[in-house]
Amino acid sequence: MQFKQETGLVLEGKIALVTGGTKGIGKAIAQRLRISGATVVVTARRKPEETDEGVHFIAADLSDVVAVDPLVTSVKEQFGGLDILINNLGANTAPAGGFSALSDKDWDNVLQVNLLAAVRLDRAFLPGMIEAGGGVIIHVSSTSGMFPLWDTTMAYSAAKAALNAYSKSLATEVAPKGVRVVTVSPGLNKTGAMSSFLEGLATSAGISTEEMTQNLLQRVGGVPLGRMADPAETAEVVNFLVSPAASYLTGTNVAVDGGNFPVV
Repeated sequence: MQFKQETGLVLEGKIALVTGGTKGIGKAIAQRLRISGATVVVTARRKPEETDEGVHFIAADLSDVVAVDPLVTSVKEQFGGLDILINNLGANTAPAGGFSALSDKDWDNVLQVNLLAAVRLDRAFLPGMIEAGGGVIIHVSSTSGMFPLWDTTMAYSAAKAALNAYSKSLATEVAPKGVRVVTVSPGLNKTGAMSSFLEGLATSAGISTEEMTQNLLQRVGGVPLGRMADPAETAEVVNFLVSPAASYLTGTNVAVDGGNFPVV
């Protein structure tokens, strides 16, 4: 999906880090921020075969606590610090099947990736933002954090719910110091990870991926817009939230779900 891009470089001079920034939503966010003029750094466990022009890559496995300090040091040495931190890293890595299928290791892995990686990076970069008098942190959560499915997303949903609560409390703490913190909760996005997730569920259920996709859409109450999001659509929302146009937004959770979430 292509958008008519704004000609104004509203993020010119800003330094942004996007975790999990080489695929899916993270890659789309990195591309969009670069178009808006930001200097963009992305991190993931492995360098992709191709990187977008103007996007800087630093390898880091943020599920491992020891990987955080080298990443932070590298960013500070190369770029001086951050103006924008996009905690996009996330994955539903736990097996399906409900409580009895989840080991302590499964729970720990999900919490490390979906909650604690963001907590550690916030703790590392917030002092610099506060000293500079401003900054923006985005936590990419999921509508799963408000709509758990016991048999497929139990641990993932619990971790994202924790991220939502943490993000809200952090926003309240640092708002007087000039730093905005906003949560973005995507619904179903048409990414490679989502395709793999659906294929795995379909194989387990003995049905086609198309049937499983429809089953999932029905299970979460349907999507009024009738389709999954393109990651570029989610990236547009993030681009707005980190821009000066969103200067009065903090502490909120923005659902980008095509009308799916069935509450007021």
